[in-house]
Amino acid sequence: MVYDRRPDDMVRITTPELADAFIEEQLQALRDQIGDRKVLLALSGGVDSSVVAAMLIKAIGDNLVCVHVNHGLLRKGEPEQVIEVFRNQMKANLIYVDATDRFLDKLAGVTDPETKRKIIGGEFIEVFAEEARKLDGIEFLAQGTIWPDILESEAGIKAHHNAGGLPEDMKFELVEPVKILFKDEVRIVGERLGLPAGMVYRQPFPGPGLGVRCPGAITRDRLEAVRESDAILREEFAKNGLEGKVWQYFTVVPDFKSTGVKDGKRTFDWPCIIRAINTTDVMEVTVEHLSDELIDHLVKRIISEVPGINRVLFDYTPKPPATVEYE
Repeated sequence: MVYDRRPDDMVRITTPELADAFIEEQLQALRDQIGDRKVLLALSGGVDSSVVAAMLIKAIGDNLVCVHVNHGLLRKGEPEQVIEVFRNQMKANLIYVDATDRFLDKLAGVTDPETKRKIIGGEFIEVFAEEARKLDGIEFLAQGTIWPDILESEAGIKAHHNAGGLPEDMKFELVEPVKILFKDEVRIVGERLGLPAGMVYRQPFPGPGLGVRCPGAITRDRLEAVRESDAILREEFAKNGLEGKVWQYFTVVPDFKSTGVKDGKRTFDWPCIIRAINTTDVMEVTVEHLSDELIDHLVKRIISEVPGINRVLFDYTPKPPATVEYE
């Protein structure tokens, strides 16, 4: 059965048996919904879309067409990783689209967070529509929507690209097999589908990508500062045994500058904010407290290695009152 909403009496998926039962039910529902027609999947390489891909491959095989869009807002090395894992290892039917300039040009000068999200989400849909027009028989668009996406959209907390509409001239029907699941449930389902642990437990990444970690109008130099500082943070968490233990960690580079000193000269550069949090359902999060030694090391690396950064701050705010992302 395809549910539009999570049933009030649905038991939380916490065991392999419950995950297997959900998978079997969804595989049959997908086959009933799709038949022998084709599905276009927005494959970001994140947990949600990867689980959807694995489920659809089991359900419909070669009738799944995956599209990975590089919108220029991905983490360092991510496009290459997606191609390696899905095309080379999983042998998925993968189309790679480099739309970096297209996205960043449209985002130039846009400061409002909701407007940025809608531009990114709308452009995503347009890219998928364009790819679909090049293919024969595409009737469905698959998405990695999960239950918190729907709840936060309904509450007006923020817009989600997964909750957006399709172009009027497209007749896609949506396929959203994990939309009634919380993130922890999606991971258990991914494990049972046979996805590698590194993919299943990869920290979540928002649909608008680094766009929500570059508050204000996105510029290429500040976006690169976010990307490079994020790469340093992930590298150091891995070295210190925190990878896989902390639910999500990332950097934010806000659109304001402060004075500093480097090599005896005045600087006027951005701060970099580190956020490290834990959660089970994304509705509430707690802060991971890092050691003083690790924070000191992160400060030294980020300031010395990332152009344009002269301060490093740590965000101790839980959710509520703060959301996971800054926009």
